[in-house]
Amino acid sequence: MAKRGEYAPRRRQLLTPEHPDSVAAWVQRYLQALTVRGMSASTWSAQMRDLARFNEWCVERTLGSPREITKPILERFQRHLFYYRKRDGHPLTLQRQVVFLHHLRAFFRWLVRHNHLLHNPASDLELPRAPKTQLPDVLTVEEVETILAQFDVSDALGLRDRAIAEVLYSTGLRRMEVCGLTLFDVAWSQQTVHVRCGKGGRERIVPIGERALAWLRKYLDEARPVFVIDPSEMHLFLTQHGQPLPLERLTHMMREAKERAGIPKRGACHLFRHTAATLMLENGADVRYIQEMLGHANLATTQIYTHVSITKLRQIHAATHPGAKLTRRLDPDTPLEDA
Repeated sequence: MAKRGEYAPRRRQLLTPEHPDSVAAWVQRYLQALTVRGMSASTWSAQMRDLARFNEWCVERTLGSPREITKPILERFQRHLFYYRKRDGHPLTLQRQVVFLHHLRAFFRWLVRHNHLLHNPASDLELPRAPKTQLPDVLTVEEVETILAQFDVSDALGLRDRAIAEVLYSTGLRRMEVCGLTLFDVAWSQQTVHVRCGKGGRERIVPIGERALAWLRKYLDEARPVFVIDPSEMHLFLTQHGQPLPLERLTHMMREAKERAGIPKRGACHLFRHTAATLMLENGADVRYIQEMLGHANLATTQIYTHVSITKLRQIHAATHPGAKLTRRLDPDTPLEDA
């Protein structure tokens, strides 16, 4: 939501409250409580980013303390989100507005639960009606191979990027899970990857294919030693400066490869995750197995892929439904059953 260059001042404003009873001071305490509860780094950062924006809005309107914030004030902020325009001129999506307001409601709920406020001004806030989740784009096998062919494996960076893309395609891992892999997380003989801190802090073991392992081995033998500066660094994928790969770099790398391949479908790293799940379903994998592989806490999240994989459903329908085939008359006077 923040324009480029705006987020750092907002964060500084949040981290340097002028008064111990200010909105910023209470947001700081709330974020510390989330850390103690073991909230994942990505979820914590999302809450901090949104609450920093809310704090800035409050400062601009001289709202000094959470006790000064009422339901009408929060409704004003909700209208602000609705009319807000990003640098490209586009509004925030309804889904993004809902997520923002959920973070705000969680903050005020915490204040009331811990007796810092007598009542919750956000409890009766009506959230926007976000449209149903749009079905994700998926790649065909041919499109995947076209994207994979975009990486120049003659140099260390291209070899690293090809290995990452192969891991994404083979395992369906999230980008944060790929960036968090260490040298000890790949079980070569078992052909599995250990995801130690997935979404919600959940661990899981994910199978990985022989081709992805072959590219990983090539990366470890030929590219990673070029990047290593600190021998104690255990992250699997490193930048050219020997540091763990940032999430944004991974997204940028995959999006560039997709654009070079001339594929206009939405997504970058997650596009490979959707593709892995859909292709496996189309080839007969049980949806519960896909749930386990993707690390979904709820089966309903995984079932979106059953709507995406319509190709296999069409084939089954054509092969099994009595009315799927149209029998054509060879002659207008020929009975249908003799045609």
